[in-house]
This record gives sequence, structure tokens and C-alpha cells, in this order.
Amino acid sequence: MSVDLLDELDPDDPRPASQRIANLLRAAILTRKFAPGERLPSQNDLADRYGVARETVKTALRILRDERLIVSRQGSGAFVRAQTERPVGLRPHIEAAFERPHVAIDFAGFSGETLHGAIQEALDKIRAGRLTPESIAIRILLPDLDLPAVVPSRAEPPGDDPAVRERAARIVRRHTEAILESVRELGELGLVRSATAEVRAHGTTALFKLYILNGDEVFFGFYPVVQHTVSIDKQPVPIFDVLGKDVPLFHYTADDTDGDGTGSQYVQQARGWFDSVWTTIAHEYTP
Repeated sequence: MSVDLLDELDPDDPRPASQRIANLLRAAILTRKFAPGERLPSQNDLADRYGVARETVKTALRILRDERLIVSRQGSGAFVRAQTERPVGLRPHIEAAFERPHVAIDFAGFSGETLHGAIQEALDKIRAGRLTPESIAIRILLPDLDLPAVVPSRAEPPGDDPAVRERAARIVRRHTEAILESVRELGELGLVRSATAEVRAHGTTALFKLYILNGDEVFFGFYPVVQHTVSIDKQPVPIFDVLGKDVPLFHYTADDTDGDGTGSQYVQQARGWFDSVWTTIAHEYTP
């Protein structure tokens, strides 16, 4: 790919030039302008393209290396990394997803807390007019915490405890209500032509988290089950709980044209699983 085909830097973006260059390169990688294994333009070419020092470009490339999007080869330059079966960070990919005209995000997991945090910057950019998608559609699948559960549950003595579930339900309500309100507000303000967010619940335990971005990217991670002590009615209670924060996520993309690659098959199966649960055993969730 020629360096001349890369987008211009946004002069109104207050972030450092290194971050803005990293954002442009990231978008080019995630939208397949750079294919897996393809060499990026040289540091000198990028510095000339954006009128910055080479050290600024080095910092931008370091950001992408830390996100496991590229690898550097001594004497050869930087190359796009294959994005299957490697732990990656979610937030940059969420932001790139919102750069498309039509944004679709499906999430299945325990509470939606990570999703809530990951979309905030993109939503702020829409409010500021720096991102202008035509539509947003978010679907969220969560466990039904009105039902007896193995996790979260009391650890000593072991067993289901409505008070433990209610504690978890409060966390879920806090984040899902914030997501619903933020997305719907964009539609009500006329900033997005169509903005919808739906939440459904199901009667099974959530032991993994799944994100599907715009139908062609999937992030998957396992929730470890841990025992820790929480305060319920001002009393310490040992519980079994899922550990969701900083769970490693594995990234799969629909990365081929004939649909036979591992990434494409994984994305297809993930979409099929989500839709099957959404349309059968899931029911409307009322925060």
C-alpha cells in the first residue's frame, strides 16, 4: 500500500501526532487496507507523509506493536501481524468499528462493564462531531440473575444466594442502563440517524465473554471462576464469582474471500451462536 493512500491527520484532533498516526495506521490495518503479513510504509516515508519527526513515527509504531497489530523485523521494517489466536486489547478495535457508516456490536458475557468502558470514547467523539456513523445497533446478552445461579453464589456454605445475585444485578444494571441511555441519546439528539441498544437475558451461567464487531471481527475470552469476599448488608461474605477485568481476548477476523480460513469460520460460528441464543432462549431484560 502506498503511503499516499493513507488518510490525512485531523488538524482538530488535540491528541499527540504519534497517537493520531497510530490511529490512522490501525484503521488501515483493521479495514484490510494492509493485509496480514504486508509491510508498512517505512518510518521515513511516514515521517515525510505527515510532516513529523521520525521519533514521532517510532512512537506510533510502538503503540501498534504493544497492541499486537504489527511486528518489527530488524533491517526489514514493520509488518502487519496475523490476528488469530493472540491476546489483544479491545478498545482500539471498538473505536475503529465506530468509524464505519453502520456500526453493529453484539456482546455476550456477564455484566457489560468492559463494553460500557470501551465504547465511551467513541460515543464522545460522535457527540463532538468527530465520528459520524449513520446507524448504531448494539445487542447485549446477559445471564438472568433472577434465577438461581452457580456463579455468582455463596462459597461458604456453598450454594445459591439471592443476596449475592442481587449484588451482581446492581452492577449489571449500572452498566447496561448507561449503555442504553447513551446510545438512545445519540438518536434523540439527531447525531445518528438510527441508534438502538437492546438487552436480553438467558438462564445459563456466563463463563466467557464474546464481542462481535460489525459482523466481521470477533473477540473471545474466558472468565476464570474465583473465590473472594464481598460486603453484603455490611457483612463479609465469601462468594464464587467470575473474574472479568483484564481477561485476555483472542481476536478473529473474516480474513479471506472464500470463507474457508480459520478466522472466517470462527466469525461465522460466533455469529450463528449469538443469533441462536438471542432468538430462542433469551428474553427481554428489564433493568
